[in-house]
Amino acid sequence: MTTTTYIPPRDKADILAQALPYIRQFHGKTLVIKYGGNAMTDPALQRAFAEDVVLLKLVGMNPVVVHGGGPQIETLLQRLGKKGQFIQGMRVTDAETMEVVEWVLGGEVQQDIVGLINAAGGKAVGLTGRDGAMIRARKLRLSDQHNPELEHDVGQVGEIVSIDPSVVKALQDDAFIPVVSPIGFGELNESYNINADVVAAKLATVLQAEKLLMLTNIRGVLDKAGELLTELTPRRIDELCEDGTISGGMIPKIAGALDAAKSGVHAVHIIDGRVPHALLLEVLGDQPFGTMIRSH
Repeated sequence: MTTTTYIPPRDKADILAQALPYIRQFHGKTLVIKYGGNAMTDPALQRAFAEDVVLLKLVGMNPVVVHGGGPQIETLLQRLGKKGQFIQGMRVTDAETMEVVEWVLGGEVQQDIVGLINAAGGKAVGLTGRDGAMIRARKLRLSDQHNPELEHDVGQVGEIVSIDPSVVKALQDDAFIPVVSPIGFGELNESYNINADVVAAKLATVLQAEKLLMLTNIRGVLDKAGELLTELTPRRIDELCEDGTISGGMIPKIAGALDAAKSGVHAVHIIDGRVPHALLLEVLGDQPFGTMIRSH
């Protein structure tokens, strides 16, 4: 039984009225949401996320969900006796690991999210990069951070060649909510595991989304003292990467977010997925929430 704080009716009406300008501003606009971290594994947060997505759809916005699944992939690999290996924040993906990635992302995780959204009253449809020939990819050539001459082989990890968003647009126009697994395909129909943050950023760009919202396990980007940085520019991002404040799995997240901001996505936000209804707080609220990335 969840206990909700009592809100007097007048306050409730004020809260709803404050959301009106944002509902009007974003009506008919596309919001790409990268769904990952604790928000994906805590049942109460899962339900709150699904309710948020359905509400945004019902008030006339077009949410598109791109999901990760690192912890779930790790769990199944361990059950199979395989140890996950990472180089510069990227999962090394041999042929067997790729099979696991496809089972977990395109099957289990995707269908769980579709089910959650449907249970909350929406109409979700699961897609991988193969559906509608959406995500074409090639093998990622990963240069060493410290020695660009050196190249790491990370197996069937892909980089995006192109995204054809027509299947997503067709679903959106028909009142569906697309849920995208970050799996691409190559020239020989081989599968590629692609970083979900990168897929979300690129999809937001090709859809000319109003917002890219990335749910994470932190309050946003924090400085060395643990203080929240509410706004970041390209120059500040470079400084934070150089001094190690931004590192590991945060590097592809920030790089993708910055690319999207530079390519016409109006606002990119890194927000705390551990906060119930984080999406509504960001989209329909007037308080700065998380870290916003600006293009200049």
